[in-house]
Amino acid sequence: MPKEYSPFTPGQPVPVEFFVGRSAEIELLKGKIAATSTGRLQVAFLAGERGVGKSSLASFISFMAERDTKLLALHTFLGGVTSLEEMARRIFDRLLKDSMGKSWYGKIEGFFGKHIQKVGLFGVSVEFGAPAQDLRRMVYDFAPALRNLTKQLAEERRGILLVLDDLNGLATSEDFANWLKSLVDEIATSRQPLPLCILLVGLEERRHSLIGLQPSLARIFDVVELRPWTPAESRDFYQNAFKKAGMAADAEALELLVRYAGGLPVLAHEIGDAAFKLDTDDRIDTQDVLRGVYAAADIVGRKHLEPKVFQAIRSTRYRAILRKVANRPVDMEFKRSDLIGRLSHGEAKVLDNFLTKMKQLGVIRSDREAGPGCYRFDNLLHYSYFWLEAQRATETRIP
Repeated sequence: MPKEYSPFTPGQPVPVEFFVGRSAEIELLKGKIAATSTGRLQVAFLAGERGVGKSSLASFISFMAERDTKLLALHTFLGGVTSLEEMARRIFDRLLKDSMGKSWYGKIEGFFGKHIQKVGLFGVSVEFGAPAQDLRRMVYDFAPALRNLTKQLAEERRGILLVLDDLNGLATSEDFANWLKSLVDEIATSRQPLPLCILLVGLEERRHSLIGLQPSLARIFDVVELRPWTPAESRDFYQNAFKKAGMAADAEALELLVRYAGGLPVLAHEIGDAAFKLDTDDRIDTQDVLRGVYAAADIVGRKHLEPKVFQAIRSTRYRAILRKVANRPVDMEFKRSDLIGRLSHGEAKVLDNFLTKMKQLGVIRSDREAGPGCYRFDNLLHYSYFWLEAQRATETRIP
């Protein structure tokens, strides 16, 4: 019988009650939030691998900022955004939606004036609908707008935490890089304090891209690097999740879950959710985990790999090569000379084409420091998926 409730949330930020670890990063960000509440501008960049939990940590920090420090937290997702105008629209739309039902909503209505539109069934939801010319003005008057906002909400909120998440489109925009630099300089040199903390969230290469476009950002960003979970943190996560559902995991099953998740929360959720749904006796054992790995591998590929990558590895030979490349946990480097001896004749014939294709797709890159013919996976999520595939293909205990 299907289970009605799963303690796992694959593909979504981790709920606050399941948040584990990250104590050092949380303390660092709490310090910035505390400084913001006293009127000081703070700017940080939360960087890390895909699937490592950046958005979950940003969501958790937003929750803490509102609960403990009385900041107005605006966690804004900018996926697909390439213009400053659309960025501004999403930020103010987030402000509008997050204020609904709050004691200060009337002040927000006054702040936005005619730009509020009622949408949805029976007009019960709202949307920020400023025209293009007004959005352009808001981009360049962003600091004054935020300063005005903080003054209006001074009785309810002590400042603003602005989280700009998923920077893929804007990270290659020179306009955004220059706008961000100018915004920080404008606030820092003003005689009027603005209690604002800007937290950018993205891959480490996005930070490098922005610095390449505007080198002065290197001194502006305080970098908070998020690493994969430790085994102890992964173990705590699974124990807490199963306990929430009134279940337990056998010791061996728990270690398998930790091993297969590889420290990536995105994989931990997918594998845990699959094992949870396949279990029939409210106790997770090794067979539940192995079946979960079998089921989760394909889900992870379809949901978390880029479509071009997933399509490329549909080739039987390419898939076989990948399984032989990723045959050891968290060993992201490999040599062509070591690999070719483990390939069949047909696989060896397409190896060079495979390496070229995977480099083009950003799955692997040449490791020049290690020498000619050496490669490494470009990110842990790609490697972990292929390692799951290797386990699925060779694990004889999976029925």
